[in-house]
Amino acid sequence: MKDRKAALRAEALARRAAAHDAARGAVAVARLLSVLAPELGRPASGYMPMRDEIDPLPAMAALAALGQVGVPVIVARGAALVFHRWTPGCPMRPGPFGAAVPVEGQEMRPELLIVPLLAFDRSGARLGYGGGFYDRTLARLRADGPVLAVGFAYAAQEVAHVPVEPTDQHLDVIVTEAETIRIGA
Repeated sequence: MKDRKAALRAEALARRAAAHDAARGAVAVARLLSVLAPELGRPASGYMPMRDEIDPLPAMAALAALGQVGVPVIVARGAALVFHRWTPGCPMRPGPFGAAVPVEGQEMRPELLIVPLLAFDRSGARLGYGGGFYDRTLARLRADGPVLAVGFAYAAQEVAHVPVEPTDQHLDVIVTEAETIRIGA
């Protein structure tokens, strides 16, 4: 399983890099905002894009205008993520693994998560970077109440099948520049 996921990660990184494009990203953000419209006001989280990840910041800014928005913070290997409140233009600092985090560490609990990924399939399975952070986080949050996990990616990141393990958490919705995939709909 580990080798299959490693090979898929390498392939997915190349596919994402080839797909990375500001115009595609803008189309995806518009689609994401349409999907999130009924959720406005719920505590939400996004992520600070790194390298060629699709950029959710415009959608996060729209969410922040009507409610709390956080970004993930890694506290330790093997632990779930915590989320620190983010607002557009807030002071940021480098966090673990290079992702920027707010200087002020005001924790919040999201009910809606915009989730980064390397690859996804139509069952809602996602492949991340291999640390298991989002799997642990989604499991913890879902144990406490309803959570909507929205994968955000380029259409080129879709694969036929993501290998899954019992601890892997599935997404509820996947948004790309090409379509919105509602899992189980």
